[in-house]
Parts: sequence; structure tokens; C-alpha cells
Amino acid sequence: MEMVLQLLLLVLGFALLVKGADLFVDGAAGIATKFGIPQLVIGLTIVAMGTSAPEAAVSITAAFAGNAEITIGNIVGSNVLNILIILGITALVYPVAVQKSTHIIDIPVVLFATAMLFGLGYDGNISRLDGIIMLVVFATYLFYLFWDAKRPNKLESKEDAKENTVNSEAEVKKLSLPKALIFTVLGLILIVAGSNFVVKSATFVATALGLSQRFIGLTIVALGTSLPELFTSVTAALKKNSDIAVGNIVGSNIFNILFIVGLSGLIIPVPFDPAFRFDTVASGLAAIALLLFSLPKKRLSRISGVVLLLLYLAYFIAIW
Repeated sequence: MEMVLQLLLLVLGFALLVKGADLFVDGAAGIATKFGIPQLVIGLTIVAMGTSAPEAAVSITAAFAGNAEITIGNIVGSNVLNILIILGITALVYPVAVQKSTHIIDIPVVLFATAMLFGLGYDGNISRLDGIIMLVVFATYLFYLFWDAKRPNKLESKEDAKENTVNSEAEVKKLSLPKALIFTVLGLILIVAGSNFVVKSATFVATALGLSQRFIGLTIVALGTSLPELFTSVTAALKKNSDIAVGNIVGSNIFNILFIVGLSGLIIPVPFDPAFRFDTVASGLAAIALLLFSLPKKRLSRISGVVLLLLYLAYFIAIW
């Protein structure tokens, strides 16, 4: 009986995520349009932080409980999933454009943050000092984003700017500012609620099947907390708001490491099991794959999406 109830809650969680993602993308894109903020910046900040709320809640709670396998596994597993599964599926739905600024600035920041996690955690512990370092780097990155948004974007070609302007005008719903804010907040509430149902139900099922905590953290919990990114990115791709689709994933990966791990380490030192070195390297390789596949034509094609999904299959087999 309990298993049936958990499966019903799983379905309810998916339904909340679908509707929440739809409202959240419309609201965030509407805010971007009203204030003249590039969709890429909205994707890298508001959308990324909002859809990373489940990772933050799960990881910080796990840190307090002294469960490092969930804290680190959730973050590293989510980052691998975000690129290989979510962008892979998103590219299959609709080829995803990737701006030059994402190649030059944002993906390298993901790689730097991943290298920081590997280096700071190599001694087996994310200390309070390590947490402070991560939070300072994150604050610096946010400062750069908002500073860059206020000047002409030198990294984007005129053709890219024209194309993105046309897409924004054609695809973003014309919402009043109050309505856009309501959509964003309501969407976020539904996303977080849906994720909670999915994570708890999926974890119950996985535990009942006797799977290890590390495996659950890297896969079931990581997938559950990454569902907002999945639905938000796929929805954004369907609406052809591709900057939000890519910016959401790249921004979430940066936020996951620098803010969530940083804050967790600041609250209470988090043990970093040597087994997670492999997963952290896999996370970095996923970011490199994203960079290489999207560089030639400044977009992720459907073929690239298939390859990303196959790479995740290889990773899954490796950790099984």
C-alpha cells in the first residue's frame, strides 16, 4: 500500500513540475523583457537559482544531518545530469543555440568551479574556509554578470544579437510586470513542491530496492532535484528561448558548486569521500563535451544531444 501511495505522489510531483516550469519560464522571460535584461543573464541567475532550490534544500539539510554522500553526491550527480541528460534531451526537442559569451565566460567558470571542488575536497573535507572561498568566487561571478549586462556585449556578434532579439520579441509572452512576477513566484513554488514529492517518493522506492546511498545520491536524488532544470530547459527550448535553456543549466552548475557546496561547508564542514573524485572529474568532462559540441556551429544539434545521452549511459554503467 505504501509503495502505491509513493508512486501516486511521484506522478503528482511530475505534474507540478510541468506546470511550474511553464509558468516560471514565462515569468522570467517576461521580467527580462520588461527591464531590457538579456535572457542569458536571467537564465544564469534567476532561473538557475530558482531551479536549483531543491539541490540547495537537500544538500544543506544533508550537511546538517552529517550525510556527506547525499550532500556531495546530489551536487556532483546533478551537474553531470544537467549537461548530459538535460541538455541532451533539450537538444533532441529543439537544437539549442549557445552564445559566444557562454563559450568564453560561463562554461570556463563551470570548469573552474569544478576544479575548485576537486582541489578543495582532495584532502577529504570541504572546510569552512573552503566554503568562504567558494562563496567569494560566486559573489565575484555575480558581480561580473550584472556589470556585463549594463554594457554593450562585445562577445556577441551582430548576427547573434539580431537573431536573439527577433526570437525574444516573437516568443516571449507580453506580460505586465506584476503578472510576470506572480508567474515566476508561483512557478517556483510548484517546482519546489513537485521536486519534494518526486525526491521523497523516488528515494523511498530506491531504498526499498536496497540501493546504496552513494548511488541514490548520484542518480535518484540528483535526478529528482534536477527535474526543475529538465522541465524548465525543455519548456524554454519549445518556446525557442534557447538562452534560458542553456543559461539555466550552466548557471545551475555554477550555483550548485560555488553557492550550495560553499554554504554547506560554511555551515558545517562537509566530508568529501575520495570516491567522489571520479564523479567530479566526470562532471568536468561533461562541461568540456558541452563546449566542444557547441563550438563549431554555436549550437547543440540533435546529434550532439544523442551523444550526450550516450555519454551519460557510459557514466551510469561506470558507477553502477
